[in-house]
Amino acid sequence: MTKPPTQNKASEIVFFDSHGAANAYDVFTPDTNERLIDTIVRLSGLPKGARIVDLGCGSGVFTNLLHQRGYRCSGVDLSSKLIAIGRAKYSDIEFIEGDIERLPFADATFDGVLLSGVLHHFPDPSLCAAEVFRILQPGGKFVAFDPNRMNPFMYLYRDRSSPFYSSIGVTENERPVLAHEVEAIFRHAGFRVGSEFVSGMKYRYIASGAARRLLPLYNAIDSALFSANFMRQFRAFVFSFGEKPQEPI
Repeated sequence: MTKPPTQNKASEIVFFDSHGAANAYDVFTPDTNERLIDTIVRLSGLPKGARIVDLGCGSGVFTNLLHQRGYRCSGVDLSSKLIAIGRAKYSDIEFIEGDIERLPFADATFDGVLLSGVLHHFPDPSLCAAEVFRILQPGGKFVAFDPNRMNPFMYLYRDRSSPFYSSIGVTENERPVLAHEVEAIFRHAGFRVGSEFVSGMKYRYIASGAARRLLPLYNAIDSALFSANFMRQFRAFVFSFGEKPQEPI
């Protein structure tokens, strides 16, 4: 049997520690960040006061936005430098340097888990899904968001099989996801799962200088081209979500 591919964690740490020098890791516009949190809150259905852990929290942008909405939040990231920034900026939130595949939490600790654009960093997210299942209480919810491989822009620019692939601003582990593959992995871990497709999430920054000049055009096309319902599966982002059953399936 072929051994599943594993994440090169050293490359992830080097890449995201480098963003610590810029004192942040926040690629979306403020309005998009708020829209993203709106979607997470809606898909999770979790009430204010629920305890949520943000896995792959970076410098804590989304963790803090959830905290401002009334949730009790913690954040976890591999990057010690981004965790240090989060602790300095948001001193009333718990930030932990840690590995998502070996989380430092007891079973059934959380009501909710946010996977902040992190699943596409795992060549095989099965261990991640198992850990999410373990740390959630029965009835707990997870929400993940990731670039969609079915979206032509995400595929052409960020998938290694594309003739136009650019490695600028990504790690060797990254690849846009397919919704049905994410669903299958989390279903196998024990969740009831679903997917939603979203476009119009506007970037304020990407690493490539050449591509950065095209951002206003991309943001406009992405919002307009995929708005029709029949184009939904080609929208730029996949929101994967699910519930840990009260009783084993």
